[in-house]
Amino acid sequence: MIHHIYLLLLAMLQGVTELFPISSLGHIILVPALLHWPINRDAEWFLPFVVVLHLATAAALLLFFWKEWAALIGGFVQARGKPSNPQSRLLWILFIASIPAGILGLLLAHKIKNLFGGFTFAAVALMINGVMLIWGDRLRSRHPSHSLDNLSWMRAIIIGFAQSMALIPGFSRSGATLVAGIGVGLDYENSARFSFLLATPIIAAAGALEVPKLFHAHMQSGLLGTIFLAGALAGLCAWGSVWFLMHYFHKHEVTALRPFGIYCIGFGALALLIGG
Repeated sequence: MIHHIYLLLLAMLQGVTELFPISSLGHIILVPALLHWPINRDAEWFLPFVVVLHLATAAALLLFFWKEWAALIGGFVQARGKPSNPQSRLLWILFIASIPAGILGLLLAHKIKNLFGGFTFAAVALMINGVMLIWGDRLRSRHPSHSLDNLSWMRAIIIGFAQSMALIPGFSRSGATLVAGIGVGLDYENSARFSFLLATPIIAAAGALEVPKLFHAHMQSGLLGTIFLAGALAGLCAWGSVWFLMHYFHKHEVTALRPFGIYCIGFGALALLIGG
């Protein structure tokens, strides 16, 4: 029973930290190690467990932004696949911006995690992620020069490359894309919206690629039910996270990223002090 409880705690941790700009991968490395959670990452059930969490997070994003996705797809169909209206154009931009992280993820994800997936590296990277967030606030223009309707292809690709930083444990996907969005002239709210829209296909694809392993894994009785319950918890936490963040970035005009940056620096330093 205790073993299953830790899986549910890990699911909630992943559901929150996947969308907050504080690195889900970094927290999944650091928190279980610091608290001595008895979770075996090499067990046959662990990969299917991670697959379910990713699919649940993607589902939460899709549900939260379903009206926007419906409008984007409707505009794409109306334009017959051409970027001739704002919705179709934005859908194309999201597709193009997804390519860098998609290619690098397929080619390098496992190598990067094997090389840099250690406790100390994750803690240091989390601190650097915090510095990046604080720097992102300094990039913010008082008069943002771009909306999602006039975001250029090149600026979108820059945000897409920034998303690739999430392959490195300790660096946040949403944090990198938020900072990149602010850097190319978006305000906090539009940068967050683009970040979450951009994350949906990447997170879903990462999970979908591993779905066959979910059904081929031989797991002990009762564990499969716990894994799907964990997925439901992760999805619920992810939905709550994106709801909070979209309201948060709508209300904050300055230094919106600084609290997250200070947290990352502090938690990374604490992890090094306690577990290093």
